[in-house]
Amino acid sequence: MSSTEPAPSAVHVPVLLERVTELLAPACAADGAVLLDATLGLAGHSLALLRAHPGLRLIGLDRDPDARAEATRRIEAAGFGDRATVVPAVFDELPDVLARLGLEEVQAVLFDLGVSSLQLDRPDRGFSYAADAPLDMRMDPSAPRTAAEVVNTYSAAELTRVLRTYGEERFAARIARAIERERVREPFTRTGRLAELVRESIPAATRRTGGHPAKRTFQALRIEVNDELGVLERALPAALDALAVGGRIAVITFHSLEDRIVKQTLAAGATDRTPPELPLPLPEYGPTLRLLTRGGEAPAPEETAVNPRAASARVRAAERIRRAR
Repeated sequence: MSSTEPAPSAVHVPVLLERVTELLAPACAADGAVLLDATLGLAGHSLALLRAHPGLRLIGLDRDPDARAEATRRIEAAGFGDRATVVPAVFDELPDVLARLGLEEVQAVLFDLGVSSLQLDRPDRGFSYAADAPLDMRMDPSAPRTAAEVVNTYSAAELTRVLRTYGEERFAARIARAIERERVREPFTRTGRLAELVRESIPAATRRTGGHPAKRTFQALRIEVNDELGVLERALPAALDALAVGGRIAVITFHSLEDRIVKQTLAAGATDRTPPELPLPLPEYGPTLRLLTRGGEAPAPEETAVNPRAASARVRAAERIRRAR
């Protein structure tokens, strides 16, 4: 194992583990229940649910071959290999995956969004501003577009849009102009040079607070490279369509843009859509979902003390109460 590949025990602390297993437990308890883990990662949540529910079957999706390999190793080491199917797929492909497996519905769905510990802790993947590495950021290393391509080919206006929209970066235009100016001299190929440029582009007074100055820029580039929000907007409705009556979905987000999409999608399913001019609610317009969380629930302070990466996490969950007509 190379120095860029941390020991398996060191790379993954599942976020909101107890709360997620509690929320999904009623849907996973019956023999033959199927859990669709749409973002398998290193399988931390799924392993806990497989241990707790001996009749549960897992379908795990992930676009990252390193994550799939490590998740498979962990699942087999735990003795659950015969109850799990790991599939190379982006999670908006879940309808096709379920169709290929002959599954019309599932009892539980989990999304654990954002970048995984495995990706952050391997500098060669280019997700982190903390170490100099190739400017990559692809969750699927075979995907065509890298962060270097975005940085070196997008116009200043396009870069400003990406940084402002996906990173909520106040100084997006200033950073974009600096990138445009410096790439003429030499194209960007490494994370270290980009992180330093971002740091220099942000006023000194602002750099003193809020963590590393490049954090928001790197987040924005990662979202753009992997089309994370577009994939989520396509995948959530598909996951809800696949959810059986009585089934449950839990979604862990790590920034406001993801959380807003999840909030709006689940809230829409939990809303009565009877036309306002009618005197009584009509069953066919009633809610299809029941919300299980009050807003986005955050980790307890004890969890964030042990795992600082959990600080921005929020979980929302819902139960399907009827099929849409």
